[in-house]
Amino acid sequence: MEKIILQLPLMLLALHIQSGELSDSPVLEIVEAPKPEVVEFNNTIYGTCEVTPVPNLPASQPQISGQVLFRQVFPNGTLEVKLNLRGLPADDRQARAIHIHQYGDLSQGCVTAGHHYNPWEVDHPDHLGDLGNFVPEQGVIRQFQKLPEAKLFGGHSVLGRAVVVHEKEDDLGMGSDEESKRSGNTGERIACCVIGITTPRLWQETERLPGEEVEGNQ
Repeated sequence: MEKIILQLPLMLLALHIQSGELSDSPVLEIVEAPKPEVVEFNNTIYGTCEVTPVPNLPASQPQISGQVLFRQVFPNGTLEVKLNLRGLPADDRQARAIHIHQYGDLSQGCVTAGHHYNPWEVDHPDHLGDLGNFVPEQGVIRQFQKLPEAKLFGGHSVLGRAVVVHEKEDDLGMGSDEESKRSGNTGERIACCVIGITTPRLWQETERLPGEEVEGNQ
């Protein structure tokens, strides 16, 4: 797929030229920036997800809490993510999967968040919402990463969707069963949150993590 981009003030005008079996006709897509936030925060959009454990977890499961923070410069910046989670035993070295799920519906706990966010309907682990596996250090998970395909705006926005922490390691689609291609056999959902738009404060107050670029150079 080829993309021709014309940048207008606070608006992205993208002309998508479809190829193959989809279409031979151009599809015009207008993606508008969230306002007033993109104006107030130097063309940057921020998101936060306040992680809480599932109620009534068995004693064998950790009470994970904390934040997952998001930042993206409009319109062409790469989505950046900070994970700051706590509540695991200091000697816990169990890798746990963290994914973005389709719905920001926690009315019945994390179970109503739906499946992995997968707008392209591809097999796991290539879902847009697959963050990967994370091993705690001294009871905390602190990591910075980039999600090149996900967005905080437009048709693939993750705003309003859920982040889910699972009890097990993601098998990355290498398992022998169908569930491996759907979820990576990650077991129960033990903590979750809904991604909402926010101010720069939380991102700026969080200590810079390894791999994170200096403010203004992203």
